[in-house]
Amino acid sequence: MGALSISLGVRAKLNKKVPPVSEEEIAECFVNKCGVNLLDEREDNQTDPPTLWFIAETHAGRLLKIVYVFKNGTRHLKTAYDPNEIEIAIYEKYGK
Repeated sequence: MGALSISLGVRAKLNKKVPPVSEEEIAECFVNKCGVNLLDEREDNQTDPPTLWFIAETHAGRLLKIVYVFKNGTRHLKTAYDPNEIEIAIYEKYGK
C-alpha cells in the first residue's frame, strides 16, 4: 500500500476544516476503502504522477474524500474532506 506522507501545509489545511480531518481518520479510510481509485482528469488538476481519489468511511462512519498522488512507493496526501453529493454519486457510479 505504501507509506503515507502529509506535508506541513496540508496538515495545517486539514486542521482548519470544520470539523478538522485527522491523520488517523485518513489512515482509516485507506483501510476501509471498498472500491477503486479514480483519476482526477480535470485539466486544472493534471499532475505527474496522476492525482487519485476515493471516498471511504472512517471507523466512526464519517465519509471522507481522500485525494493523493502515489510516487516512489509513497502516498502523498493532497487533501481530505467531507465529500459533496455530486462527488459521492460519481464515486458510487465509477468507483465501486
